[in-house]
Amino acid sequence: MNVDEVLLDGFSRPVEVCEMVLDGIDEETLHARLTETSNSIAWLVWHLAREQDVQIAPLAGREQVWTARGWHEQFGKPADDFGFGDTPEDVAAFRVSGPEVLLGYLHEVAEFVQDCVAGLTPEDLAEVIDESWDPPVTRGVRLVSIIDDAAQHAGQAAFVRGALGWDARRP
Repeated sequence: MNVDEVLLDGFSRPVEVCEMVLDGIDEETLHARLTETSNSIAWLVWHLAREQDVQIAPLAGREQVWTARGWHEQFGKPADDFGFGDTPEDVAAFRVSGPEVLLGYLHEVAEFVQDCVAGLTPEDLAEVIDESWDPPVTRGVRLVSIIDDAAQHAGQAAFVRGALGWDARRP
């Protein structure tokens, strides 16, 4: 297994978790929050896809799926919104008609990420892309950070679904 295959596998796992979390979900569960300050499953899945889209696009020198394919219009959100700094009121106001729109965006972002990551070389991964940190951040470190963030959000969504009574046993 080469390094880009490892990255591709890492990026695919949060998507698989989200697919399980969204399977058979109703609108009430999709938007439920465990506390007034916590995130809903809908917001977590949306933000997971957005954070990948907003961070991978500039690394690949490409336009975000969010704007290139009109997803911001489908979600009724500004082109530059990705959930960073959202207040509890912003999270409560985030609504979708069902899991299909979330899955549509998530899958398009997953395809985009796969396309952008496939074929990266060790030299690509070693390239410093952000010198504002000490030590400076390489493309590889940033990609691992994006995977980590996505995995945490997917786990949070699964936790919320479980806390709301979902039986997470796999067939």
